[in-house]
Amino acid sequence: MGRPARVVTAITCLALTALLAGCGKSGIAIPGELDVRTLDTGSYPVNRYTYDRNNGGKGDTLEGIRMAAAVAPAVKIDSKLNIGRGGVVLSTVDDVVNVSHLSTAVKSVLTNRGFMAGFAASGSDREDIGDNPDPNGTTITTRVLRFPSADSAKLAARELEDADFNVALNVNQKLTLPDYPDAYAHWRPGVPNIGVTMARKDFVISLFVLRPSADQKDLLSWAKKTLDAEAPTLDAFSATPNDQVSQLPVDPDRLLARTLVADRDKKTVDPDNFAVFPANWLILPADDMGYWTKLVADAGADEMSVADGNFVIRVRDAKAGADFVTGMTGNLHETATSAPNKVPDATCVHRNSDKSPSRCYVRYKQYVGVVNGTSDSDAQKKAAAQYALLANSL
Repeated sequence: MGRPARVVTAITCLALTALLAGCGKSGIAIPGELDVRTLDTGSYPVNRYTYDRNNGGKGDTLEGIRMAAAVAPAVKIDSKLNIGRGGVVLSTVDDVVNVSHLSTAVKSVLTNRGFMAGFAASGSDREDIGDNPDPNGTTITTRVLRFPSADSAKLAARELEDADFNVALNVNQKLTLPDYPDAYAHWRPGVPNIGVTMARKDFVISLFVLRPSADQKDLLSWAKKTLDAEAPTLDAFSATPNDQVSQLPVDPDRLLARTLVADRDKKTVDPDNFAVFPANWLILPADDMGYWTKLVADAGADEMSVADGNFVIRVRDAKAGADFVTGMTGNLHETATSAPNKVPDATCVHRNSDKSPSRCYVRYKQYVGVVNGTSDSDAQKKAAAQYALLANSL
C-alpha cells in the first residue's frame, strides 16, 4: 500500500508560446482611478497579455491540475484532521508510484488500463515527524486516478487491489465495506493501516488510512468516513469529456496573464511556477485547513494562479478581496511593514523566509495579487508592477 509520505506538488512541464495582445506598457488612464503609467514598474511587463491556449499535447496534465477540486481535504473527513500535508498532480504512472507512494507493483496495471492523470492529497491530526506522519496520529492519503472509461476504471480498481494485495499474499487479509460494496479493502493484521480501492465513473479512488493502533473495526470505520467525504466531492467535480481533454487551454480565464512575471517568453506549465489551480489548492497544504476552508468559501475564491513565485487569486468582489487579505495575513502571522506609497489597497509584510522575506498583497476589483521579494524595496516594486498589470488586464 505504500507509506503516506508528505505530498509535494510535482508536474510534467508543458511548452507554450506567448501571444501579445493589448496596447503596450503605457496603459490607459481611467477617470477616478490611478493612472498606472505613473507607477515605477521597473522592467516588468505590465501590458494586457494573452498566453497561447494551445497546451502542446499536455491536456491530461491540465486535467490533473483541475482534479485538485476532486479530492476532499482531510478536514472534511473529520474536523480533527486539520493539518494539511499538501497535494500533488499525478501526471505519469511514475508519479503515482514515486510521488503519491502507491505500491510499485501497480505500475503495469496503470499502464495497461490507460491511466490519464490524477491528484493526491494527504492530511493528519498531528504534525509530521520529519517527512513522515506521526505514528500516534491519524493520517489519510486520498488519490483520485482517471482512466479512459468507466469500464477501464472498474477493471483498474480490481487489478490495483490484486497487485497491492499480492505484495504480501500470505499475511494480507481482504476486508469489506458494507456501505460501499464496490470497494476493495485489505489490511495486514497487527499493522495499523488499511488500503481501499474503488471505481467511481471514470475514476479510481485509492485510500491509505493510518491509525495509531491496529484495530480492524476502527480502520474500517475510518475508511467509510473517508469515502463518505470523497465520493460526493468526486461526484461534484466536472470532468472534462474525453474528446475535449486534448484541447484544454493553458490559461482559460487569463489568470496567468494577470500574474506578474519577469519574462513571458517560453513559459511552460509547472505547478510551482506556471499553473492555474482550483481554490482547493489553497486549503490542502494549510496548517489549519478548517480556517482556510472557511476563508476560501467566505471570499468566494474559485481559482488561483502561480507564476514565478507570485500568485493571483480570484474572489467574489473587491470587499471579499479585502477580507481575504486580512484573513491570510492574520493566519500566517506575518508582520506588517511599509507598502509602496502610490499603490492603492496594497499590504506589505515581513515573512519568516530566507528566500522571500518580504511580501506584498495587491487588490484590484475581484483579484488579489501576491508578490514575493528578497527585500522590502524589491517587494514594493513588484507590488507596483502587479497593480499596473491587473489594471491594464481588464
